[in-house]
Amino acid sequence: MAYVMERLNNIRNIGISAHIDSGKTTLTERMLFYAGRIHRIQEVKGKDGGATMDFMELEKERGITITSAATTVNWDSKEINVIDTPGHVDFTVEVERSLRVLDGAVLVLCAVGGVQSQSITVDRQMQRYRVPRVAFINKMDRTGAEPANVVEELESKLNHVAVPMQIPMGGGDDFLGVIDIIEMKAVYNDGDHGETIRREAVPEAYQAEAERARQGMLDTVSLYDDELMEIMLEGDEPTTEQIIGAVRRVTLRREITPIFFGTAYRNKGVQELLDAVSRYLPSPIDRVAYGCDADNDGAEVAISANADEPTIAMAFKISDETFGQVTYTRVYQGTIERGKSYKVVRAGKPQRVGRIFRLHADKREDIEMARAGDIVALMGMDCVSGDTLCHESVNITLESMHCPEPVISVAIEPERNADREPMSKALNRFMKEDPTFHTRFDEEAGQTIISGMGELHLEVYVERMRREYKANVVVGRPKVQYKEAPTVETKYNYKHKKQTGGSGQFAHVVGTLIPMEANGEADYEFENVVTGGRIPSEYISSVDKGFQMARAKGPVAGFEVVGVKMVLEDGSAHAVDSSDLAFQVCARSAFRKAVQDAKPALLEPIMKVEIEVPTSFQGPVSGDLASRRGMVTGSEVKGNVAIITAEVPLANMFGYATDLRSMSQGQASFTMEFASFRPAPRNIQEEVIEARRKEQAEKSKTS
Repeated sequence: MAYVMERLNNIRNIGISAHIDSGKTTLTERMLFYAGRIHRIQEVKGKDGGATMDFMELEKERGITITSAATTVNWDSKEINVIDTPGHVDFTVEVERSLRVLDGAVLVLCAVGGVQSQSITVDRQMQRYRVPRVAFINKMDRTGAEPANVVEELESKLNHVAVPMQIPMGGGDDFLGVIDIIEMKAVYNDGDHGETIRREAVPEAYQAEAERARQGMLDTVSLYDDELMEIMLEGDEPTTEQIIGAVRRVTLRREITPIFFGTAYRNKGVQELLDAVSRYLPSPIDRVAYGCDADNDGAEVAISANADEPTIAMAFKISDETFGQVTYTRVYQGTIERGKSYKVVRAGKPQRVGRIFRLHADKREDIEMARAGDIVALMGMDCVSGDTLCHESVNITLESMHCPEPVISVAIEPERNADREPMSKALNRFMKEDPTFHTRFDEEAGQTIISGMGELHLEVYVERMRREYKANVVVGRPKVQYKEAPTVETKYNYKHKKQTGGSGQFAHVVGTLIPMEANGEADYEFENVVTGGRIPSEYISSVDKGFQMARAKGPVAGFEVVGVKMVLEDGSAHAVDSSDLAFQVCARSAFRKAVQDAKPALLEPIMKVEIEVPTSFQGPVSGDLASRRGMVTGSEVKGNVAIITAEVPLANMFGYATDLRSMSQGQASFTMEFASFRPAPRNIQEEVIEARRKEQAEKSKTS
């Protein structure tokens, strides 16, 4: 038992998270190199194949991280499981699911850019999962590096108690290294790749500043730690071990954020950061996970990081690969052994584990068993992201991850018939892997609609379809499905009479068309008030059928007619020439004539939009909604965030995700749902009719 606890105490599960281009992947690459995991440093946009953790072809080409990649390194007798996450908000689910299963995180900030929009989003995710973190201010070698401003922004924008554990020596081209203010040593990186650490006395020029910084650090930490406060009140000088112990305790409680400085690209400060991960971030023992016990009315139960207890694990990411599904899993309690079966709680069925891998980006290392605290990949499991896996003797569900709703959609269709099947396979796989990627078939438009977190998100999936599945698709934007509705009550009286030799066709219908409110639910009603058998009862359903067939294509622009009640009041029939078909044809013609006389209007779909935006951007966002013919229906302020609700025509919401990010420096988010259909203004109606006419002309040309 002592050995097991010692092993768990030496595990660190951490994520590297930050805004786009803050240097996360470059930092991870250096961590791998200094820990001996790789023997050659590769750059994100290097000519030698790109960084180790960016293993997808698209990642190498674009120089961005698209999927989170996991690896394991050993440092200072600690086993560190590292997950490098994307910075683009489009791939936010990758960060979300990584932070859900990690114990600690490194928040990387650019010394020039400071706290940027995605830094705020990532910090919000860390708070959601109560993840302790340390901050690394990267790119200290860049011109314009202002580390003091970044520390101030951490406090003002993110409300952190930011406590520097070092002070930088110089900045920009003159960045020499850092001064460790706990041990009061200047730290330099020597060698071709900064692999040799040289620790010397603090240079005289930095002595006074280092002493001030050390005193400030001790004063702040002691405010949150009674043990350190007691030592200082007695007038004693705390030892290095006492300071490290105090900083660790308050970091685990998320009361402070220790700050470190460096430049990953220039190989400075990374080993000190690895020391900090080892010293200050939690082991699986330090974090308590909770689950719901389905056998005990969903009562909350604490989960212990004990390998001898029944197994509880979470599948946090799914990847379909050549040899089958790979399930990325965090083991919270117990063990997972190769060849044994474990219950997928959602499905209630056991699944057998075929193989277990320890991960290193896209490379795998077969292992026999994974214990509490491990992050591994399993083969042979049929489950989805967020599923809980457990021993058959327990029925505990872990809280799943938060998945934001998609905010942008495009229409796709296969270029050729041969592309249809691979496109379908690709869509099924992507939906299973990514909870923020949705797909549906729009019956009215005859289009496949894919939805995601942003234009880049969908662009990447379309490109993956072409590369991985050889499915060439045409991407367009989805057509707005307008409707048509009558506006005035109209009488109809239509007789259908046709004689072509032999039996003829005869039908006669009389009645009233009554407009109803189009609400998307009861869009059509039929009422029969014919008396005296003027129309034989067997033909009444034929009239209803004819009305409904005609409703599919309205007279304004060929859209569906809604909000109409057809009352059948009278009519006549012929003993020989009347038939089911005759009454259907008669009803269709009567409907078209009646709707045309009822002054039909074009209805457009109106969306209910809710936007969360920092108050500093509230004015431009509200003004932009007005320019989109939107009507603001409510606004409230919570802290420094404004929540705006508005109703906006769907036609004006395409591309809004990108526009909103531009207006708010990426800090705003929005959700959108259908509200109702409303009459379109006259100028919009004319535009739609004209566009429809051109579309029909194009179709007739091609056919």
